[in-house]
Amino acid sequence: MRRNIHNLKFLQLLLLLLVILTSSSTPGIREDYTKHVNPFIGTGGHGHTFPGATVPFGMVQVSPDTRWEDWDGSSGYHYSDNTIMGFSQTHLSGTGAPEYCDVLFMPTVGKVQLVPGDEKDSKTGYRSTFSHTNENASPGYYSVLLDDYNVKAELTATTRSGFHRYTFPESEQSNIIIDLKNRDHVLESNIEFISDTEIQGLRKSRRWAKEQFVYFYAKFTKPFESYGIAINDTLVDGIHKAEGEHIRAFVKFKTKSNEKVLVKVGISAVDIEGAKRNLEEENSAWNFDKVVDDAKDEWNSFLSKIEVEGGTEKQKRIFYTGLYHTAIAPNIFMDVDRRYRGVDHQIHKAEGFTNYTVFSLWDTFRANMPLYSIIDPARYTDWIRTFLEMYKIGEKLPQWELAGNYTGVMIGYHTHSVILDGYAKGIRDYDEQLAFEAMKKRMANISYYKDLGFIPADKVSGSVSMVMEYAYNDWSVAQMAKWLNKKEDFQDYSKRAQFYKNMFDAEIGFMRPKHSDRSWISPFDPTEGSEHFVEGNSYQYSLFAPHDVNGLIDLIGGDTKFISWMDTLFSKQSVHDETAIDATGLIGQYAHGNEPSHHMAYLYNYAGAPWKTQAIVQEILETMYDDQPDGLSGNEDCGQMSAWYILSAMGFYQVCPGTPEYIIGSPIFDKVTIHLENGKQFSVHAKNVSSENRYVQSVSLNGANYTKSWFSHDAILNGAELVFEMGPNPNKTWGAAFGDRPASMKFEKTTVLPYAVTSDEYFLHSAKVVLMCDDPGAKIHYTTDGSRPTKNSPLYTEPIILNTTTVVRFASFSDELAASVPVSLKVEKLEFEPYKNYEGTGKFEKGLKYKYYHAHVMDENDLDKLEPIEKGILPNFTIDQRKREDYIGYIYSGYLDVPRDGVYTFSIKVNDKCTLYLDGKEFLHGGYKTIALKKGKYKIDQKYFQLGARKFNIVSWKGPGIEEQEIPARALCHIK
Repeated sequence: MRRNIHNLKFLQLLLLLLVILTSSSTPGIREDYTKHVNPFIGTGGHGHTFPGATVPFGMVQVSPDTRWEDWDGSSGYHYSDNTIMGFSQTHLSGTGAPEYCDVLFMPTVGKVQLVPGDEKDSKTGYRSTFSHTNENASPGYYSVLLDDYNVKAELTATTRSGFHRYTFPESEQSNIIIDLKNRDHVLESNIEFISDTEIQGLRKSRRWAKEQFVYFYAKFTKPFESYGIAINDTLVDGIHKAEGEHIRAFVKFKTKSNEKVLVKVGISAVDIEGAKRNLEEENSAWNFDKVVDDAKDEWNSFLSKIEVEGGTEKQKRIFYTGLYHTAIAPNIFMDVDRRYRGVDHQIHKAEGFTNYTVFSLWDTFRANMPLYSIIDPARYTDWIRTFLEMYKIGEKLPQWELAGNYTGVMIGYHTHSVILDGYAKGIRDYDEQLAFEAMKKRMANISYYKDLGFIPADKVSGSVSMVMEYAYNDWSVAQMAKWLNKKEDFQDYSKRAQFYKNMFDAEIGFMRPKHSDRSWISPFDPTEGSEHFVEGNSYQYSLFAPHDVNGLIDLIGGDTKFISWMDTLFSKQSVHDETAIDATGLIGQYAHGNEPSHHMAYLYNYAGAPWKTQAIVQEILETMYDDQPDGLSGNEDCGQMSAWYILSAMGFYQVCPGTPEYIIGSPIFDKVTIHLENGKQFSVHAKNVSSENRYVQSVSLNGANYTKSWFSHDAILNGAELVFEMGPNPNKTWGAAFGDRPASMKFEKTTVLPYAVTSDEYFLHSAKVVLMCDDPGAKIHYTTDGSRPTKNSPLYTEPIILNTTTVVRFASFSDELAASVPVSLKVEKLEFEPYKNYEGTGKFEKGLKYKYYHAHVMDENDLDKLEPIEKGILPNFTIDQRKREDYIGYIYSGYLDVPRDGVYTFSIKVNDKCTLYLDGKEFLHGGYKTIALKKGKYKIDQKYFQLGARKFNIVSWKGPGIEEQEIPARALCHIK
C-alpha cells in the first residue's frame, strides 16, 4: 500500500513536471509580455492615445477623460493635464479629431456638483486634480488617485463592458456622477433608475459619426441611498427617468474608510437588452481582480504572436507597446448575440463573421493592415467581410467608417488596398466577385479624375494628393481584375493607374497642382503645405506611387537623379513650420508624423542603394520613437505609427500593399520570431546587431546566400529563417545589382489621353465640343449614344454641335500604342430656374446681413438653435473680422444681383462645412453647381462653421462676362 502511495506521488510529480515543461514551451506563457507595455506612450505630445483599460479589439475602452476638446485632446486624455473629469466607456486611439468618450462616470465626495468645471481649476466642478505619481496603467488595467476626493479609481474591461472599482474614504456623502452630456453633440439621451443598484439609458450623438448609438446598462455593488437627475443642469425632484439632449445624474451613499464600490457597465449599439446581455454574459460576477487577470491573459496571448530576443529594454517597451496599440482598433461592433447596427442604422445579425468598426484606412492600409495579414489572417478576413456587409447594406465600401457610419473623412478608397493585399496573400474566404464589384463601383465616378486624368486645383481642394491616391486605388482594382481574369477591366484600370504622372512637372521634378485649363499653378513652392495637398506638401506626395516606383524613378530621371532627389528629401530644411505644412516628425522634408511619408525610406532599394535605406530607417527608429508619453512623432492613427515601428524593427516593410513583397531594411533585435496562424514560425536573426552595427553585410534565407533586397510573403508563410550579418559600415554592393532590387510592375504604353474643350458644358440653346489630344499622331474616335468608343466608332474631324443633353465618350488611338482609356464629357441643356426675382420689391443696400457665433457644432443647422454673439452687415461672405480662430460660425442672408441672363456656375471652398441657399432652398454644400438665371435679384443665404485648422470661406461664381471670382461686394445686397 505504501509503495502504491509513493508511486502515485511520483506519478503526480512527473505529471506536474510535464505540465510545467509544456507550459514553458508554449508561446505567450513563457514570458509576461505585458510587462514591456507602457500605455502612457503616446498620451503626450501629439500621439493622441489613451491610457485606460481595454482588451484586444474590444468594443469598450474605459479610460480617464481630462479634457473635452482640441486636437491634442482627441482621445479625451492628455498627459500634460492635471485634472480628471471622469471615466467614460469608449475612446479612439491616436486619431486626429475628438470623438467618442461616451457615458462618463465620476466618483466624488461631498456636495454633489453636476458640471465638470474648468480643466485648469477642479474647484469649479466635479472634476479632480491628480498626480502621475499616483497613476498606473498596464494592458487591461488603469488606476489613479483623485486628489480632491481621496478616491482611488481602478478600471478594467471585457470586450463589451467596462468595470470600475472606486475606493472611497469614510464619508456621509459619497457620490458617483453619471454624465451623458460629456463630449460631442447629443442628439438624444435618456436615463432610468430601475432599482437601487441598476441604471440604464441611451446616448445618441453626432460628430464624425452622424448617428452614434450607445445604449448602456450599469450595476452597482452598493445600493444607492438616494439619486437625482438633472435636465439642462437643473435638478428635477421626484423623477426616476428622464430624456433630453442634456442629461446628468448622480447616486449617493455613505461609505466607510477604504470601502470599495464597484460599477459594471455594459454597452451596445443595438438596444438596452443588448447592453444588459453583453454585461451578464461577459462579466456576471463581481471579481474585479479576475477580470484584470483575464484581460492580461488576453493581451499576453495576443502579444506572444511576435517573440523578440535581444535589443534594449527601451526598444522592447517601444515594440510591445506598439504591438499593443495596433490591437486597440478596429473594434468588435456587435453584441454577444451577434446583432449589430449597420451603416443603414438598422439592426442586422452577423452570420459567419465578426463585425467590426473604426476603420482608419487612410492611415492603416500602409503598415497596420499588412502586419495583420501576417499575424492574424483570420481577423483580417473578418475585416474584409465587414467591408462587404457594409457594401451590401449601404451600397459602398467604407471610407473612415465609425460606429456604423460612413464618415467620408480623408481621401482615397483604401479598402481596395486591404482587399487586394489580402487576396494576393491567399486571404480569400469571402465573396471575391462581390469584392471586385464593390471596388470597381467605388472608383467609377470620381469627378474630373476619370475624364481629365487629373483633378483641377481650381475646382477641388487637395487635388494633387487625391490624384496620387486614386491612381494607387485604380491599380488595386486592376490587379484584382487580373486575379479574376477580367481583361478589359485590367486594361482600363491599369491605364488609369498611371494618371498620377499627369501631376508631374518635369521642369521642376515635382508633383504640382494644375488648373482645369491644364496650366500649372504658379507660384509654387514644393516645401509649402497648401490647399492642394492633404496633410503634406509636394515633397511628401511626389513619392507616393507605391504601385509604380520604377515609373516614378524614370519620371525623375533615373537611378542617380532619384537617389539625389531622395537625399534632398531627407536633408532639405524648410522655412515653414510643421503647422504650416500640416506635418510632424520632420527629417528634412520627410514627415514621419504623417502617413504619406511612411514608405519613403525604403525606396532607395528600388534604385540600388539599400544601404541608404538602412541608415535612414535606423535614424527614424531612434529619433521618432521613445518610451515616454511624448514617444510618438505624430498621431498614432489607430495603430499605423506603431505598425511602422514593428515591421521596421523586424527588418522589413511592405512598400506596396497588394504586391506581396517586403523590402528589406535594418533590424534592431538579435532575433524575432513570428508565430504564424498556420502553426509555422518565421524568424529573423540579426548577428552582431547594435546601434553601431546597423548596416547589412550579407543575408541568408533558409541557409542559402540571399542577395535580393526584398523577399516574398510566401517566405513568411512557409516558415523561413532570414539571417542578417550586421556591421558598422555599409556594404554598397549587397542588394545593389539590378536583378536584386525590388521592381514594380511594368505598364503597357498607352496613347495620350484625349480631352474636350468647350465653354458650353452647360448651355441654353446649343453647344460646341472640340476634342483634342496632345499626341499629334493619335486619332480620336467618339460616340454619343453611351457606348464604348472603338476604332469603328465615328472618327473625330471637326467640332461636334449638340442641341440636347448628351454624353460624349471618346478615346485616342494609335497604331503603335494601346488605346487610351475611354473618357467622357456630359454637356447639359439648361432651362432658366423659376426662382423668385426680387427686383423692385424693396430698397436694397450693399452688404449681407450676418449673425456671428462662438460655438462648437458639427452641423451648420445647429447654429439655428444658438444665440449669436454679434449681428450686423458685412460686404460679402468674409470671415476676416472673426474674434477667434476656432469654433466659429456665421449665418449670412441677403440678395444676389445677377447682371444679365445666362448660365452661372457657383462654387464654395471651406475647410469644414457650410450650406449655400438660393431662393430659400439648399443649393450647394461644397464644390460646384451650374444653373441658368435671368437678370435680377435672388435671395442668397449661407450657413458656415469652422472648427479649426485652415480658415477660409470662399464663395465664387462665373457667368456671362464674368471670369471665375469670389462673388464681389457689388453683387451682394440686403433689404433695409
